[in-house]
Amino acid sequence: MAEIAFRNVTKRFGDTVAVNDTSFTIADNEFFCFFGPPSSGKTTILRLILGLETPDSGEILIGGRPVTHTSPAERNVAMVFQNLALFPHMTARDNVRFPLVERKLPEAQIAARVAAVAEKLHIGHILHKPPAQLSGGERQRVAIARALVRDPAAYLMDDPISALDARLREETRVELKRIQRELGHTLLYVTHDQEEAMSVADRMAILERGAIRQIATPREIYERPASRYVAGLVGAPAINLLKGSADRAAGLYDLADGAIRLPLAAVPGEAVEVGVRPEAIRIAPFSGSSTKPATIWEVEPLGGFTVVTLSAGADRLRVMLRGQPRLTADEKVELSVDPAALHFFAADGTALAGRQ
Repeated sequence: MAEIAFRNVTKRFGDTVAVNDTSFTIADNEFFCFFGPPSSGKTTILRLILGLETPDSGEILIGGRPVTHTSPAERNVAMVFQNLALFPHMTARDNVRFPLVERKLPEAQIAARVAAVAEKLHIGHILHKPPAQLSGGERQRVAIARALVRDPAAYLMDDPISALDARLREETRVELKRIQRELGHTLLYVTHDQEEAMSVADRMAILERGAIRQIATPREIYERPASRYVAGLVGAPAINLLKGSADRAAGLYDLADGAIRLPLAAVPGEAVEVGVRPEAIRIAPFSGSSTKPATIWEVEPLGGFTVVTLSAGADRLRVMLRGQPRLTADEKVELSVDPAALHFFAADGTALAGRQ
């Protein structure tokens, strides 16, 4: 059992509040991701769980047992640090073996575990080399292997694949997800890469200045963000955030200087800003309809899809289209959206439910 829970945990460093009265529960055998900008508290939460930091207030539980004041060794969790922390005088094999040697396991058992994890991470051919002879990506995989070779209550990973190139990073995150399912252990994962967070997590926590703003599945966070902050943090290209104005005589609500018009009845009365995902906007040749035209500013063909930047009054909008449509700069186009795909936000940034 490796359920991990925070109960009103606060951690300060001088005048900086790194974790602010935070509570959450991570289920046993869950792949849980902490995501947020730099200095949002992600790494501090992992260090508190590991026991490298002690909270100023609140309680930490692992498997239902309070561990707030116990040592890291007593918590039985394995950590992969962002800086890897490999022993430079040891070979990769000895680095991976080290936790098992310290626990005085039989040599045959150590060899079997090292071989199994080396195969999963494709590092068998480099185990004889010291860290200085490995690439950044190889060192990162050795550090991950050193954590996986143990049998801890939970694995903690602080941005563990950031040094890999794009293709290897994609392969490794798929492997980590598969390995976590096979091992049946809780895995806590910190990343600044939203694509990585969305692709691996069963659930994820969005952090801002030491506070958790939303915990949900990646799909729920993307489709139903709790606030303007969360909506703006998740999604690539980023969500379009637009101020609107009501045309009560016509029963319409104008966005982007009238380039997008919504039924006024679909917009909550408290809404001061509307979020439109780039893939929710449809483009057509301008037909002289009741909406004003938008002007194509830039076209970015990206293979399977194209990102188009539009100018509409004082607003710049990003639109994501499938394939590679024939569009040119300065072309006038007509925009439309499905009101059901919109996100409405109050003055304090909290999300509002649409009225359609």
